[in-house]
Amino acid sequence: MKKFIKYFLILIAVLLFVGTIGFLVSKSIDKPVEFMIEKPQKRDIVKKTVANGSVIPRKEIEIKPVVSGIVRELYVEAGDEVKKGDVLAKIQIVPDMLSLANAENRVRTATINLQNAQLNHDRNKPLRDKGVIAEAEYQTFDIALQNAKAELAAAQDNLGVVRDGISRSSASSSNTLVRSTIDGMVLDVPIKEGNSVIERNNFNEGTTIATVADMTDLIFEGDLDESEVGKVRLGMPIVLTIGAIDSTRWDAELEYIAPKGVEDQGSIQFKIRAAVKLKEGQELRAGYSANADIVLDEQKQVLSVPESVINFSPKGDSAFVDVKNGEGWNRTYIRTGLSDGIHIAVVDGISADTELKGAMKLEEEKKGPGR
Repeated sequence: MKKFIKYFLILIAVLLFVGTIGFLVSKSIDKPVEFMIEKPQKRDIVKKTVANGSVIPRKEIEIKPVVSGIVRELYVEAGDEVKKGDVLAKIQIVPDMLSLANAENRVRTATINLQNAQLNHDRNKPLRDKGVIAEAEYQTFDIALQNAKAELAAAQDNLGVVRDGISRSSASSSNTLVRSTIDGMVLDVPIKEGNSVIERNNFNEGTTIATVADMTDLIFEGDLDESEVGKVRLGMPIVLTIGAIDSTRWDAELEYIAPKGVEDQGSIQFKIRAAVKLKEGQELRAGYSANADIVLDEQKQVLSVPESVINFSPKGDSAFVDVKNGEGWNRTYIRTGLSDGIHIAVVDGISADTELKGAMKLEEEKKGPGR
């Protein structure tokens, strides 16, 4: 019994040794490398460059008041359509006390001067009628009276502007009414009723009451790298892709290329602008981020292959592919054409039925699905 156990253990050890040797030998034998087969196909090859930017209105105006004060009433909100001349807000004047005092004093002085001129006029008119004084002498009193009346009217107008922002002689064009200067849509109203606002002048740009833009005339404004700007020209068609809207594309036409580049993070960028062509029923919001595809060249339905199957010579003056020949591969030189970065057109050297060496198969691909 002991001898049997001894021989049994020896047999197991021999089998383990032989199995280990066999496993190591099988691992040391290189398995044949298999490659995927690629066939040329006819497709459209489009060479394009991409510019990043945003869609903005061509005409966007910030409406500012011409007087300082407090916003008494607001008549619009963001999204409203307005016409040129429509009232957007009403300003309540908070007059400067020194200016108000000077304006009131001017009215009082003008009133006194008018009363004095009226007395001189009334005193000398009967003398003129009786021929005591000449017409020329009387005329000076009449002119003085007219000047005094004009000065009082001007002083009263000035007081109205300082105190109320409204001139008696032009009440229809009150400075307290803030009006739109263009037709368009109100994009933003950054103030609220009760806010203080500052008038625009030579030393201050003033408080923005509302931003109004013509949303029927939009442009794409973006940046193009210096390596690509030399390939584009005015009038080129552009296809816009909006990041927030996946299902729609917008056509545009390149209308401006900046003559000077600006350095941005180590690269030189050139500003470009394109007019967006909105179709009937299409609409966009201001400020959408967008990508502009600029078509540099295009070929329709040409024989092409993936660039990954082509080998280029070190000098770059020739290209070749590996064509399947039985169990092996033959090197075949080809003439290439336009490339879109993924596929490249083949002008000569192969046909649509040619089988080409592709990427090496992975283990999962050799086993096949479900195994």
